[in-house]
Amino acid sequence: MGVGIQVNQLNAWFGATHAVQDIQMDVTANHATAIIGPSGCGKSTFVRCLNRMHETIPNARVEGTVKIGETHVYGNGTSAVEIRRRVGMVFQKPNPFPTMSVYDNVASGLKLNGYRNRRELDEIVERSLRQSALWDEVKDHLKKKSGASLSGGQQQRLCIARALAVEPEVMLMDEPASALDPISTSKIEDLIFELKQNYTIVIVTHNMQQAARVAEFTAFFLSGKLIEFDKTEKIFTTPGDKRTEDYITGRFG
Repeated sequence: MGVGIQVNQLNAWFGATHAVQDIQMDVTANHATAIIGPSGCGKSTFVRCLNRMHETIPNARVEGTVKIGETHVYGNGTSAVEIRRRVGMVFQKPNPFPTMSVYDNVASGLKLNGYRNRRELDEIVERSLRQSALWDEVKDHLKKKSGASLSGGQQQRLCIARALAVEPEVMLMDEPASALDPISTSKIEDLIFELKQNYTIVIVTHNMQQAARVAEFTAFFLSGKLIEFDKTEKIFTTPGDKRTEDYITGRFG
């Protein structure tokens, strides 16, 4: 099952650039929360801070508190590897391992974690591909086709399956459908509805219609700051801040 996320006074810098400032919000377990805002407003930086992916970028640093369930993400002794296992991430551009088969793409994280039992691996790979709505499309060539041979939409669902295989509690999705055609986008959105029964979803999107379709809660970011965070219906119908209204109605962004 998914877990809640508590963020308190989160600040992040890339070198001297103050990327996000004093972010405070609670993400509800087993729901989808959308992060919206214009390019460069800190959306992707924020979600990277939730599973310490920012640490892969030189000169990036974070202050503040993030709790995943009862675990302090930045607490002393907390392992970044363990946090990233519990908090999976899917990026804007699908990134399957091109030299690996579909099967090995999904099993890669499991093998890194020490799984060797072939039957257990088979079961988890199948379950993950079913969860990502990809099983029926790839089951006949699991070990014959490479992940890179799939279509863009299939590659993105393969990346979701790869993240699901290690049984995370939270799924972060950074513009997961922005490079996909409408049919593939619809499949990803349908998948989000299925996944949030068992996972907590945080999705960054430029597509406000997508946020309205898939998310129960929406956060609006602007210039590295959280301007407004509320139920999605309220954000899109009666926002409390004029800047939110201006962005949603297309006056800027």
